[in-house]
Amino acid sequence: MLAHVISDIGLVRETNEDSYICDPPHLFIVADGMGGHVAGEIASKLAISTVNAYIQEHVGKDNLEILLKDAIIQANTSIYQMALSKEEFSGMGTTVTASYIDGDIIYWGHVGDSRMYLLRNGKLNQLTNDHSLVWELVQSGNITRDEAYVHPKRNLLTRAVGTSCLITVDTGFVQWKPGDIVLMCTDGLTNMVSEQNICTLMQRTDCEISSIVEQLVNQAKDAGGFDNITVILLKNEDI
Repeated sequence: MLAHVISDIGLVRETNEDSYICDPPHLFIVADGMGGHVAGEIASKLAISTVNAYIQEHVGKDNLEILLKDAIIQANTSIYQMALSKEEFSGMGTTVTASYIDGDIIYWGHVGDSRMYLLRNGKLNQLTNDHSLVWELVQSGNITRDEAYVHPKRNLLTRAVGTSCLITVDTGFVQWKPGDIVLMCTDGLTNMVSEQNICTLMQRTDCEISSIVEQLVNQAKDAGGFDNITVILLKNEDI
């Protein structure tokens, strides 16, 4: 398996509130923090460290879907308690999209509007659902996906880690086949680069995946780079 990650501050933000883990061959996480001052950065880093620690302690004891769900719930509790402890942390939270590869299966857990995609046989499928107002409008048929890209409330989340004492975590799994490519990213990529362009870049066979990740980040910056951009790309080269 090949894996590469870039996390870029973008062209507008003063700090990078994204955090990630890229730990082949098993664990991969992206998180996009939110909150005033440094609270978003703290929230995403706390989420990453909490999920990682929980998984390392409990892996092998539970079903992996349950493990990812419980790890994100633990992160929610940690962030929520920290938010209550200091006024400057009030309301802070983060997205979390985490995956764990076990043999020929990828398990995932997800909260927020970061995304996980699977490219197989030239077709790009979004595995996760955005927990956002705009995504609900798309799902209900009130707006199209193209309209969602320019909707004024496209950044309004309906679910995030750490913003309430209870959290619902989406989980799932998918077969991990030779030739598959998985993309995990924050919305600094998907708000700036169309899925068609993402798919085209991911299918390139004339360059290494590190170059593909760099090109994805650069396209987001060329389109404005208004947010932090984190991209993890995984490729299954097993024969």
